[in-house]
Amino acid sequence: MAKTYNVGIVGYGFSAKIFHIPFVTEVPELKLYAVVQRTPKQDDDAEKDHPGVKSYRSAEEMVQDPAVDVVIITTAPDSHFALSKLALEAGKHVVCEKPFTPTSKEADELVALAKKNNKQLAVYQNRRFDADYVTLSKLVKNGSFGRISEFETHFDRHRPEEPANSTSWKNKVIPGGSAIYDLGTHLLDQVVHLLGLPARVTAFIGSAREHNTTSYEDSFTVLLHYANGSMVTAKATVVSPEEEQLRFWVRGTEGSFKKYHLDIQEDQLKAGIKPQDKGYGREPSERYGTLTTIKDGNPVKEVVPTVEPPTYTEYYRKLVRGLGGEGDLPASGAEAAQVIRLIELARESSSVGRTLDV
Repeated sequence: MAKTYNVGIVGYGFSAKIFHIPFVTEVPELKLYAVVQRTPKQDDDAEKDHPGVKSYRSAEEMVQDPAVDVVIITTAPDSHFALSKLALEAGKHVVCEKPFTPTSKEADELVALAKKNNKQLAVYQNRRFDADYVTLSKLVKNGSFGRISEFETHFDRHRPEEPANSTSWKNKVIPGGSAIYDLGTHLLDQVVHLLGLPARVTAFIGSAREHNTTSYEDSFTVLLHYANGSMVTAKATVVSPEEEQLRFWVRGTEGSFKKYHLDIQEDQLKAGIKPQDKGYGREPSERYGTLTTIKDGNPVKEVVPTVEPPTYTEYYRKLVRGLGGEGDLPASGAEAAQVIRLIELARESSSVGRTLDV
């Protein structure tokens, strides 16, 4: 009989409700056991939304519950280090939302603590399971590009005005805040997962908005230089008035792939579509990417259907296998620490105006 892991979630906001609970409850080996919600409200109460789930008012209280096996941390990034450390020291496995920690020093300390306590430490890099990224990964691995010369990955939007009265950490100047920690962790994690670590980093980080009263860094361009000559551009901006936003553009000696639009899962989840609903994660054909290859000396373009999506449920299926010693974690703390180190180098590169060795 398969082991069941009791899951305790710290935080009951957007991340917990949209990106974690719907997928935890899809995996038979995981049981939603407890939630830390400091101030439940009449219309926002984890106990009412999920009958039978224990509700705690503090993480300190929840991690003392011996029945909790796995702690998922969904709070703002400036709290990730302290909460992850608390859970690991209490003998729990941990899944931490991205960005992992504000500094690589903190990330490395947590990785060492998990190893010392013989516990698993994963970071929620769910976009490894985006259908477009999985499609691109297959093209890279089957040699469709030959030697990759340029690899562009974008998370562009057109939001040129400052957010009004936003309470989200994603618009605040805090440790672990800014676009490169928020969106950049996704883009950089995908690149490193697929291509490995680069040799050098050049970056430009700041604000694309004309008016920016908070000094929030809303945009970035990071250039990753690889030893084999490949160049990666990871980019996000809030000034991009396009009907179709570019997502990937990869060019190599044998082919070129261009893809527009973000993966569809997040928008579906926001609209109330569940992982088990028909059509969840399946991209419409008009959003498929195109692959151009050279045949008889001429460029020939073909549509590449987006793969059947693994969906974000696969993150938690893979987590269960990792907890049971049957495979790698879906995204380990050690891998996430490498991404945080790249972000630190990118910020330093932008500040001093030069290229840095990794």
